[in-house]
Amino acid sequence: MTGRGESVEPAGRGGSVISLAGAVSAGVGLAVQSRLNGELGSRVGDGITATLASTSVGLLLLLAIVPLFPAGRRGLGLVRTAVRTGGLRGWHLTGGVCGAVFVASQGISVGSLGVAVFTVAVVGGSAVGGLIVDRFWGGDGTPRPITVARTAGAAACVAAVAIAGNGAWGGSGTLALVILPVFAGVAIATQSALNGRVGAIAGSPWPATLINFSVAAGSLALALVLRAGFGGALPGHLPAEPLLYLAGVIGMGVVAVATTVVRRIGVLVFGLASVAGQLLGAVLLDALTPGPRPSAATFVGVAITFAALVLAAHPRFRRSETVQDARLTASRPR
Repeated sequence: MTGRGESVEPAGRGGSVISLAGAVSAGVGLAVQSRLNGELGSRVGDGITATLASTSVGLLLLLAIVPLFPAGRRGLGLVRTAVRTGGLRGWHLTGGVCGAVFVASQGISVGSLGVAVFTVAVVGGSAVGGLIVDRFWGGDGTPRPITVARTAGAAACVAAVAIAGNGAWGGSGTLALVILPVFAGVAIATQSALNGRVGAIAGSPWPATLINFSVAAGSLALALVLRAGFGGALPGHLPAEPLLYLAGVIGMGVVAVATTVVRRIGVLVFGLASVAGQLLGAVLLDALTPGPRPSAATFVGVAITFAALVLAAHPRFRRSETVQDARLTASRPR
């Protein structure tokens, strides 16, 4: 996602391959993060508390690291200036709220659904959400048309959700747990647009990542306070295993990679590549760790998503998208 006035950075074949690999790796990281947050939520007995704990680990690391580097300090200063002068609105900085919705849904749903079904539900929500965000805002403030290519990519992802989730929809409790990650997927699409805008202003992914984690941690803490005020149960004790808290560290890398890579391969290809990585990582985790096993339908869903990625990354397809984006840019009012 690029900022206003910035175009997708072209890359040679080697750069495109590296960027695609980065996007797929970020998707695998999201799948691992889902498993860790789900396990931590199961241990604590409270998904919000578990998510706040792992997010706080990432936030503390970012607070310690980002201000140490000139690019980090300069980026934070640019964001402050943009907010003060109107280049950024306050709501541009709320991507962390959407991220909090996503990671909280990990802690609540993954333990019961399994990583694979959770992930494809998120994919369906993010695919539809991405189309809506592009149509009415586009991340840089310029709406993007709903093209055949983008619609086909979203439809492929929704088909993957329907196929991979086949047999997992029985019972009202399970249906409710599936609806939550679908909603989280819509939030993720919105978060990508918001963080992309902030990252473009900052000139570095790390200030945007720090802001994202700060807002996410604050949102989760507020949710806990409000729940306690309405008589909600107090959170349980946090487990002592350090590995369970690595979800926050993984999230740092995912946000930073997304902010960087999307400007080289474009929003559509990045989204499909990261989705492919999520599904691949989810299936591997469900196959190699205790818990629900991936079904044959889940593997079909993975195949559909990788087929959509191959279509989107084909050179002829990329040229078609470039022509449409150029026409859209030329039609903007001066």
